Amino acid sequence: MTAQRAETWPVVVTRDEPADGPLSRELRALGIPVLGWPVLSIGSAGDASHLEQALRRLNEFEWLVFASQHAVAEVVRRVPVPPAYLNIAAVGPRTAQALTDAGWPVAVVPADQTAEGLVAALRPRLTSGTKVLFPAGSRSLPTLNEGLSASGAAVTQVDAYSTRSAPLDVSACRDWIGRRAIGAVTFTSPSAVEELDRTLGTNTFDELLEGATAITLGATTGRTLASRGFPSVLAMPATLLGMARTTYRLLQTRP
Repeated sequence: MTAQRAETWPVVVTRDEPADGPLSRELRALGIPVLGWPVLSIGSAGDASHLEQALRRLNEFEWLVFASQHAVAEVVRRVPVPPAYLNIAAVGPRTAQALTDAGWPVAVVPADQTAEGLVAALRPRLTSGTKVLFPAGSRSLPTLNEGLSASGAAVTQVDAYSTRSAPLDVSACRDWIGRRAIGAVTFTSPSAVEELDRTLGTNTFDELLEGATAITLGATTGRTLASRGFPSVLAMPATLLGMARTTYRLLQTRP
């Protein structure tokens, strides 16, 4: 039996982007229908005072670490010129590129593009009490903070942006899931996995991923799915274009 064409399998996009957003646009360029199910809304922190206070005393820190492009945007908007004395680390190439584009030099980008990978890359450079500023999202996992702290760093974590639940037409989603016609579901963060599970309800979420393959942008998101009992396919390379092409290749092999 020949494989069904990729164009016949709709793909769910859960990231916070409009209908013509970058991932949706790349998928459509490959001929893949897109179902926009953005479950989270990314915005400025509700209370940015802690971030602003920390940035006013940047000279107290030795390292500034970023795990997200959203955090980069909030910091460079407030501090356009990077302090020469500050060491900067980014969790992966997309975050590093956002910093470089803003004129911020990046000292460390781990080969393993995860919080654990960043901790491992920084550990040899940390001494007891090394002061680290970590601008994070309101729903950031504790992995990076805990790993750096366990390595001896004195970590100051502040909310740089907020991650909120976004409204989703659950009835329409359940209708699509009931048809078992969805080819893949794309997840760009662990929070998206958790929020879609919460919004749909575990039974419906499980039904979705029993019939559609999960595609993730990072290993941490893959582990979040694995903790719920579902395998996933890691986008290669770890970019939105890479995610679209990985999804296309996967759909070409679906029976």
